[in-house]
Amino acid sequence: VQLQASGGGLVQAGGSLRLSCAVSGRTVSSVAMGWFRQPPGKEREFVAAIAWSGGRIYYEDSVKGRFTISRDNAKNTVYLQMNSLKPEDTAIYYCAANRIPYRAVTAPTEYDYWGQGTEVTVSS
Repeated sequence: VQLQASGGGLVQAGGSLRLSCAVSGRTVSSVAMGWFRQPPGKEREFVAAIAWSGGRIYYEDSVKGRFTISRDNAKNTVYLQMNSLKPEDTAIYYCAANRIPYRAVTAPTEYDYWGQGTEVTVSS
């Protein structure tokens, strides 16, 4: 299974970005997916997760109401729509897949496959 994250970039505070995670080697409908981020000098942290059916979705508290995780099974892709971005959202964002499709969980150790990361920089 390979994950390819894209869509990062430089944006001003208050702006928006949409990250994409293309999945190959396995259908995205057969895995749970998560987004994580690693701010400069900090540990990797949970952002959002979605189960295979889309019925279970979780967000880290600081992104609730601003970020939306979604999946397009036909395109084998998961998205993270990020609105009202803040400088503290600056990080490298990673997508990850869990082979157990209903386990949309927050711990990075629970995920089996990882993308390479895409960098998001939010200027003030």
